Amino acid sequence: MDEMLDFVKAMSDPQRLRIIGLLSQESATRKEIAERLQLSPKDSLTHLGFLEFVGAVSQTDGVYTLNNDKLAVLAKEKLAEVRPSYKPPEQLDEKSKKILKAHLNADGSIKQVPLQPAKLRPILDYLIQFFEFDMNYTEKEINTIIRRFNEDTAGLRRDLVDAGMLARESDGSRYWRVKAGDA
Repeated sequence: MDEMLDFVKAMSDPQRLRIIGLLSQESATRKEIAERLQLSPKDSLTHLGFLEFVGAVSQTDGVYTLNNDKLAVLAKEKLAEVRPSYKPPEQLDEKSKKILKAHLNADGSIKQVPLQPAKLRPILDYLIQFFEFDMNYTEKEINTIIRRFNEDTAGLRRDLVDAGMLARESDGSRYWRVKAGDA
């Protein structure tokens, strides 16, 4: 039921529909979408993040593309009440796939945060992909993104920082995604 509500929520927001309309014509960066639709950077991030979460859009190297086929499948699945299951990317090693299958719900949310570092790392690798490089985040924005996946925002935020995937100002006023090798 939550997945159906997420899909309906994604498709019922006028701003998200405008984003889908724009992306149906051409792919664009978050900045281009924000400028063309006169959205604030925060609003564009929130809307694109949610559309990406439900699978309506995908992002590669900062460029967003409408998933026409996925959008049609999502609509059909939601109307038919078929529940999708989480499938880890094929390029992952078998151990990481097994960990993700064990700790993620069908919708991609984190059902259980593992305590063991070896099991936590694939979860953090999964989570960090929802943050953009060259983007400054407030703690509230970090929490909003993490909350889509799990309620333990403080713990996961700290885990991402401790793992060197996110960096932050000492006062917590600014966070950013760290490129591999920059940690």
